[in-house]
Amino acid sequence: MRFVTSAAVCVLASLASVPTASSQTAGIDLGAIDRAGSPCNDFYQYACGTWMKNNPIPSDQSRWGRFDELALRNRETLKTILEEAAVDKPGRTANQKLIGDQYASCMDEAGVEAKGVSGIQPVLDRIAKASGKDWLTEEVARLHAASVNVFFRLGPIQDSKDSNKTLANLSQGGLTLPDRDYYEKTDAKSVETRDKYVAHIQRMFQLLGHDATKAAAEAKAVLAIETALAKVSADRVTLRDPQKRYTTVTKAQLAETSPAFGWDAYLKAMKVSVPSLNASSPGFITGMSSVISSNSPADLKTYLTWRVLTESAELLPRAFVEEDFQFSQATLLGVKALAPRWRRCVVLVDAELGEALGREYVERTFGQEGKQRTLRMVAEIEASMEKDIKSLDWMSETTKKQALEKLGKVANKIGYPEKWRDYSSVKIVRGDLVGNDLRASSFAVQHSLNKIGHPPDKSEWSMTPPTVNAYYSPAANNINFPAGILQPPFFFKEGDEAANYGAIGAVVGHELTHGFDDSGRQYDGDGNLREWWTAEDASKFKEKADCIVQEYGAFKATADTNLNGKLTLGENGADNAGVRLAFMALMDAIAKLDAAGGKSMPGVADFTPQQRFFLAYGQVWCQNISDEAARVRALTDPHSLGRYRVNGVLQNMPEFQRAFGCQAGQPMVSSKGCRVW
Repeated sequence: MRFVTSAAVCVLASLASVPTASSQTAGIDLGAIDRAGSPCNDFYQYACGTWMKNNPIPSDQSRWGRFDELALRNRETLKTILEEAAVDKPGRTANQKLIGDQYASCMDEAGVEAKGVSGIQPVLDRIAKASGKDWLTEEVARLHAASVNVFFRLGPIQDSKDSNKTLANLSQGGLTLPDRDYYEKTDAKSVETRDKYVAHIQRMFQLLGHDATKAAAEAKAVLAIETALAKVSADRVTLRDPQKRYTTVTKAQLAETSPAFGWDAYLKAMKVSVPSLNASSPGFITGMSSVISSNSPADLKTYLTWRVLTESAELLPRAFVEEDFQFSQATLLGVKALAPRWRRCVVLVDAELGEALGREYVERTFGQEGKQRTLRMVAEIEASMEKDIKSLDWMSETTKKQALEKLGKVANKIGYPEKWRDYSSVKIVRGDLVGNDLRASSFAVQHSLNKIGHPPDKSEWSMTPPTVNAYYSPAANNINFPAGILQPPFFFKEGDEAANYGAIGAVVGHELTHGFDDSGRQYDGDGNLREWWTAEDASKFKEKADCIVQEYGAFKATADTNLNGKLTLGENGADNAGVRLAFMALMDAIAKLDAAGGKSMPGVADFTPQQRFFLAYGQVWCQNISDEAARVRALTDPHSLGRYRVNGVLQNMPEFQRAFGCQAGQPMVSSKGCRVW
């Protein structure tokens, strides 16, 4: 129920007279390069320095980078699609009517103002009037059915020990601040953030019509309950371990360890009929019971009311939108201005009706040529990984055999789903923004819960087609590349192959490597969680991975905040291996050209293919970011900041150092040279 606003002195001789053109050439942006910089001192500054100087963070963003540029271009395309679909005219398809009417409802700001809080008032009244023994269980079930995050989360999860089954999964939730540590850290910045959070809650309750004294007491009650939930929540590093996320519990055990909540009644209300569930945070479920039993019904109702209010804020009149923005965007992320309403409405429709909107997007933007070229590159990078695994000197033949078997089973999904989701049961009423959101959210929850007890549908996507991102699913053992990312600067249909390998090729290699990172390596080729490594190989892997943990843990996100090397290990390992695999594929492609015609891939703008590869990779991550957003990401995001996704990787690569003539002792030549794959 919420829409999201919108992540060397010594150089090769050929670089001495690089032209100063500012045009996009062959997939690299010559105008982005900082000519005063040195690729061997700080490659990120060299590749992106001028771009960063010329692209300050827009007032409605917390960061601005090449991902964000592409995401905005995609949203402008979606805006055109939605504006056309919003026109009530003959010939509109059911799909166009669905997305068009919700977009029109969102854009009708005057209508939203006129309705006030009437859309959520029935829910608020229901909470206020609730009574009886089972009122909390019943209300949590109703809110969960509407996708309101209170206390915990219920959803489907593929059985980690039997990949042909889907289990019901209980996971921790119910917090408003970005992470559990925000409630407990005692540094000045964290204390200041909590104080501002309490003031924000009070103002939001006052906007509902509560007087200042009552609202202040309500704000303190909310913080107390959320702090108690945070104290029993697992940290993000723990949650990255799939072994620790797999704990089967029966309903009888739930009743015993978490007696303050009516689990039987809750599961019946959610229409989930199972003898047992997986608890990804068993300690949280037990601790949550204590939080419930130690708080009064009045305070629990205040907490539920707050969660409804904060998750609905951006669907309400402007006073709520602006107050929500001031805390969730300005305070937490350093954003200076609210994004234009059309952009927020595009994000809303994508979040609620993503495949209906995505289907229209794909028809306009994604061709078979791009899909086929991507599939070819995926096959080449998979071949590079096969070669890499076979050549490892630290892995035994026994484990190599299992790794190659898993690699051979990786499925590739490119662009969009083979079967589009059917939204025909979702009722969208033009002019009823909150009601539409509630019905779309309820549809999504039920669609999700219906998976429990059935074999997983591995063809389903977890991202919508316009999304500028990609992912690997360890349970399904597949890599997924939405159409939204298969565009410049990641992929140029008519562009230089060397640059394509460095940009989208590195993304392919990154996602493929997730199947073999510290978490993904624990799953076999069928998506089952089992130990297929020898003990000695697992120990060697950990030793090599620890090098990356220490390396990235020393990088600073802000003056007072370092990256979390353990939290970011999976992504950092995937970055390091992904670039190396893509580079191997490029070198194989060059070798094939040489063998076929004796003519190698030519230089462009005085850059060799190898240099263009690394420039394309570096420029994908060009970004500026506010200190506030950098701090949040360092504490909560398993991905490193753009600067370290570039320099952290390339300082470990002899291939990069040879390409630019870097020497030992220069900053871009690591003395350790961390490497797993």
